[in-house]
Amino acid sequence: MDGGAEPSDPQERGEAPGRAPAGRFMRLLRKLQAGQGWVRTTYSRTGENILAFLADRNPVMWLFALAVGAAVGAAAVVFRLGIGAVQWLWLGEFSEYTLDAIAAQPWWRIVAATTVGGLVVGLLNTYVLTGRRPGGVADVIEASARGGHGVSAKNGLWSALATVISLGAGASAGREGPVVHLGATLAVGLTRIAQLSPQAGRIILACGAASAISASFNAPIAGVLFAHEVILRHYAVSAFVPIVIASVSGTLVARLLFIGDVAAFQIPQYSIGSYWEMPAFALLGVVAAGVAITFQFALIVFDETARQIRMPAWFRPVLGGLIVGTIGVFVPEILSVGYEATDTALHGHFAMTTMIMLVVVKILATAITLASRFGGGIFSPSLYLGAMTGGAFGLIAAMAFPELASQHGLYAILGMGAVASALLGAPISTTVIVFELTGGYALSIALLLTVSIATGLHLAVHGRSYFHYQLETRGIVLASGPHRYFLKTIMVSSFMTARPEPEPLVDVAESNTLRSNDTLETALRGFNDTGADLLYVVDPRERGTLVGTVSHIQALRAYNRLLVETSEEEHK
Repeated sequence: MDGGAEPSDPQERGEAPGRAPAGRFMRLLRKLQAGQGWVRTTYSRTGENILAFLADRNPVMWLFALAVGAAVGAAAVVFRLGIGAVQWLWLGEFSEYTLDAIAAQPWWRIVAATTVGGLVVGLLNTYVLTGRRPGGVADVIEASARGGHGVSAKNGLWSALATVISLGAGASAGREGPVVHLGATLAVGLTRIAQLSPQAGRIILACGAASAISASFNAPIAGVLFAHEVILRHYAVSAFVPIVIASVSGTLVARLLFIGDVAAFQIPQYSIGSYWEMPAFALLGVVAAGVAITFQFALIVFDETARQIRMPAWFRPVLGGLIVGTIGVFVPEILSVGYEATDTALHGHFAMTTMIMLVVVKILATAITLASRFGGGIFSPSLYLGAMTGGAFGLIAAMAFPELASQHGLYAILGMGAVASALLGAPISTTVIVFELTGGYALSIALLLTVSIATGLHLAVHGRSYFHYQLETRGIVLASGPHRYFLKTIMVSSFMTARPEPEPLVDVAESNTLRSNDTLETALRGFNDTGADLLYVVDPRERGTLVGTVSHIQALRAYNRLLVETSEEEHK
């Protein structure tokens, strides 16, 4: 008999003869009771989950995400219209396709536009803006690391105005990064009204960034991925829903008000001619990495050089505008956002020598623009450089292997994604942005190959994206993970035991003291060097004044608490 089968004889089951129905009834009753217990447990857990959902204010978060997405989508539309309005003052043209209008202008008007625009931006930098420069994506990443703190709606609006004037006047930079900054500052303004937690503040900040990207590029999926990959620097289910809501609402508002349901670039339906081209696509990734590496070096060198040159802050954009305007007289394709030139390369209408020349000049013009403290970002310029690089490479490949090579417009699309992903440090979201910009999903296998190679080689040389380079110049290191960031940013004053009243410090060696504005890293190093369990905290301005004490356990507890909170947020 099967060991798992129930005996059929009542006596074998321990039941008295004639009592089998009663035994079966009792067993059924016990099963029902067990089932009721399971149902009660399930309902209990469901109730706990719902209460936790409400306690975390998720419904409020979703409503905030909807409001933030719609507001940022509308702001992105106004931002683009503002650029067109400034541009109309000297070109008589609202569209981003301006090459014909520029060609009809006398040379002095082009130079005057960028120079006068630089003067206005310089005055804004000097007398209005925090840090004497318009904000960008790096500021948003820093604010995210600080729990939503560090950016303000007021400064965001002034930064947006400075960037509108910069790009409308012809400065060689991108509009997407400043829109991300604007979206993030508007989102932070709303979170302060609602008094949300730091974790919720980071999510709403990412919602603003996602909506800005989706509304700028008409790319809702890319907006969601960009917010996770670049702003939050992790993927979490709890953040996914509100970020998607914000991205979708921002896209809908932008489509209804301005851009419609069309891709940013209307290009032919390219397809891979032969899978024997894969080595060529891989080589394009290497070339694109070289362009991205060169561009970041140029941005760094020009920025560092500009810091060493002493001049009034208001004059720096004036000088930069004069130089960029002069370059634009001879090469108008480098002025402003450059979408028309990018579109021309994607359609395969540029000659090879022209595209190589535009790569060199665009790198120079954008580096000068940003070093001069004009408003603008590197998103559009990186797409521009990638399109030119890929287009030129495609023409060379066609000459070398005419029977195998695809159209060089296809290579332009691949190059666009490769250069941008390397510079931004966002291979996944950049790949999707290119898909949504061009509608070229059929090119996925080739695009993934070129993007991965370009990103890997760029990291091998620079070790970090351009955004993280900008943060490191401010002493903020995020590329090594949250543990390094906490060590360098958490102050002793946040976890010490404060004295009710400051008092003179007596008979204490200097090695056994910390300043209240020392970092957690300095405190842990002090415990390690001295072997002490308790250090005395002094006023940083009056080293002889004792303001508190801190124990080794307090420092370690503060460090561990932050690490645990970060881990929970990233996996929730």
